[in-house]
Amino acid sequence: MSESAPKNDRAEFRSVSLGKIEPARSRHMWTRSAVHLPETEALVVTGEWDGTVTGRDADTLESRWTADHPGHAVGIASLEASGSGMDSDEQDGRAETIVVGGRGKTGTIAAYDAESGDRRWRYDTADDVGEAVKDTVFYRPYVVALETDRTGLYAAARRYERDGEARRWYSTVYAFDPDGTVRWTYETDASPIALDLDADGDRLAVGYNRCMGDHDTGLVVLETDSGDLAWTWDPGTEGDRRVGDVSIDGESIAVSSHGDKRGYLLGSGGAERWSVDLAVETEIDGETLYAYPNHVFAHNGRIAFVTGNTYAQAGRETGNRHPNEHRIAAFDADGDLVWADDVRGFVHGLATAGGRLVVPCAQNFRVRDPTTHRIRWFDLTSGDGDSERLGGIATAAAVEGGTVAAIEEPVEYHDDGELRGEYALRVGSLE
Repeated sequence: MSESAPKNDRAEFRSVSLGKIEPARSRHMWTRSAVHLPETEALVVTGEWDGTVTGRDADTLESRWTADHPGHAVGIASLEASGSGMDSDEQDGRAETIVVGGRGKTGTIAAYDAESGDRRWRYDTADDVGEAVKDTVFYRPYVVALETDRTGLYAAARRYERDGEARRWYSTVYAFDPDGTVRWTYETDASPIALDLDADGDRLAVGYNRCMGDHDTGLVVLETDSGDLAWTWDPGTEGDRRVGDVSIDGESIAVSSHGDKRGYLLGSGGAERWSVDLAVETEIDGETLYAYPNHVFAHNGRIAFVTGNTYAQAGRETGNRHPNEHRIAAFDADGDLVWADDVRGFVHGLATAGGRLVVPCAQNFRVRDPTTHRIRWFDLTSGDGDSERLGGIATAAAVEGGTVAAIEEPVEYHDDGELRGEYALRVGSLE
C-alpha cells in the first residue's frame, strides 16, 4: 500500500474555448457540463449549460457539428450503430448515435447522429416525472444517469418538489431500444443517483440516494429484458440517505453508502461479502465529522472508492476536516486496502476505461487552494498515475483508449475575488 501513489504517466493537453459560463464560487456547484469520447468514432463530444452539444475532431478539436439540446446538456453516452429493423449492411454504414441527457423544463433525452449531429429521436421525461413546480435548477426534471450496450439505452430521471415540510421525489428508470422506443419503465418515489450494467447486459443496478416515501431501499437490481425486479439491498441506516454510487464487476456489485459512509461489496442476491469504513463519523476537537463516499469503480476484483467534502453532524459549518475527505482508496476482492491517495477536491464523477480511472477535481471549499484544480488519473491495480493542473476547476471527464478529455470551468472564490480559469475543453493523450 502507498499513501501517495507514484506518478509516472504524463499527458500532453490541448484545448479549445467553450465560450462563457458563470464562474463557480467557493462551494461546489451542480453538474453543468459533460464530455464524451465515443468508442468507435474519432470524436469528442461536449455538452454545455446553455444546451449546446458539439462534436469535434478528436485530434484537431475543430467542430464537425453543433446541435441545440432542450435544456442543459449535462450527460452524454453513445449507442453502437444498430437498431430495430436494420440489416447488417445498414448497420455497417450507419454512424454511432450520441445520446444526451438534459436538465430543464422537459428533462429531455435525445439521440443525435455522430457524423452530422442531426437529431434521430427525442423523449421528454417530464411526461413521466412531472413538471417543475418552481422555476429553479433543483426543481427541474433531471436525467441523472445514462448507460448503453448493444441492445439499447438505460436512463434514470428524477424530479424534486417541496411543499412546506413535505419533500417528495418522482423518478423513472427507462430501457430504450436504439430507435428511441421505450421497452419498459420502473417508477418510484425515491431519487436515483447512479446506474450500471453488467458485462452481459442482463442486469441493471440502480442506486437511490434519497428515500423519503414508499420506496425504502438504496439499491435495486433489475432484469434488463423485462424491467422485473431481481433483488434489492439497503445499508439499513436511519434517515433518507442511502447510496452514492454502484459498480458491477462480474457477479459482484460494489456500493458506496451515504447512509453509514462505508463501502460494500455484494454478492448474488445482495449478500454482503465485506464492508469497509471510508469516512464514517469521527470525533475531532469535540465535533462529529463525516464525508460522503460519492463514487465507486469495480473492475477485475479491484474496487476504488472516492470520498467528498467534510460535514459536521451539528451543521454544515466546521473549521476541521475529516481525515478521509477527498480521498481515493482501492481494495482487493477480500476487502484489504491496496493503495490510497488524495484527490484534494470535490469530484463530480469518475471516468473509467478498463483499469484506468480519470478523476476531475473541482474546488475544495474549506481550504480554497487553487493547486487542487486538476485532472488526475490512476491505474486501478497499482495506483500509479499523474495529474494535469488547471487554472479553473475540472468538472467532467471522459477516457477512451489512450485519450482523456475534461471540461474546465472558471471559479471565483468568495473571499478573494480573483477569477481563475476558463470554460474550455481539455484533451490529452496518455499513451
